[in-house]
Amino acid sequence: MSDKFTTQSFLDAKKNNRKITMLTGYDYSMAQILDGCGIDAILVGDSLGMVVQGKDSTVEVTIEEMLYHCKCVARGAKNALLVGDMPFLTYHVSAEEAVRNAGRFIQEAKMNAVKLEGGRSMADTVRAIVRAQIPVMGHIGLTPQSVNVFGGFKVQGKEERAARALVEDAQALEEAGAFAVVLEAVPEPLARLITEKVQIPTIGIGAGRYCDGQVLVVNDLLGMYADFTPKFARRYANLKSTIAEAVGGYIGDVRAQKFPEKQHTFSMSDEVLEKLY
Repeated sequence: MSDKFTTQSFLDAKKNNRKITMLTGYDYSMAQILDGCGIDAILVGDSLGMVVQGKDSTVEVTIEEMLYHCKCVARGAKNALLVGDMPFLTYHVSAEEAVRNAGRFIQEAKMNAVKLEGGRSMADTVRAIVRAQIPVMGHIGLTPQSVNVFGGFKVQGKEERAARALVEDAQALEEAGAFAVVLEAVPEPLARLITEKVQIPTIGIGAGRYCDGQVLVVNDLLGMYADFTPKFARRYANLKSTIAEAVGGYIGDVRAQKFPEKQHTFSMSDEVLEKLY
């Protein structure tokens, strides 16, 4: 029996009150590690624009860049559900273009699903992509591609009107056929209400304890990204210091002629060597 986590596994997990685990991943090596640990899902997030490319936001990330990283991750993960982030302006212009671009994530990059941002305004687009037999994960609350509209990375849904709109967004995505929805930077009580009102799983990132699952940027979790650490991220390691210590040791050993040593070298026959002099 396959251990592959699927979109149906997401729905079954919610029914069985089993929390879903998801992390971002951007390359083959990390995908192998996460998959080997038993992570349920890997999101190839457009967050790579910030944590991999060093940009100020996700808005500049292109579809070609996303497809490249998705292909790398797909080679390293066998059991996790793989979700590719559709970047800015790849699903906004028309439903036809959105379906075509979503199809590239499945056909070229071997993803199992795509994720796009937006609620009611994107319901028809989600419906069109799902109709093309492509699973869609929604994303509401703080949607990073809309950072210029929000005026920064701010908690969403604190006021009654905004909170009600987020509930309706989640319901619209469910009705359109999304198999799950990410809730980002949403007050915990509101995220709990949304989780109770929809039948599809909610995946929280800064949305509190009552979502059906959680997702974090893996670089935040591992302590590899120091430019900005969100309040909702927990650092489980400090790999920046570990890596810096290892690199410092390497530099010191090379300069002191302690590396490479005899066991790190290859030999050849003296007879061949003598003929070269």
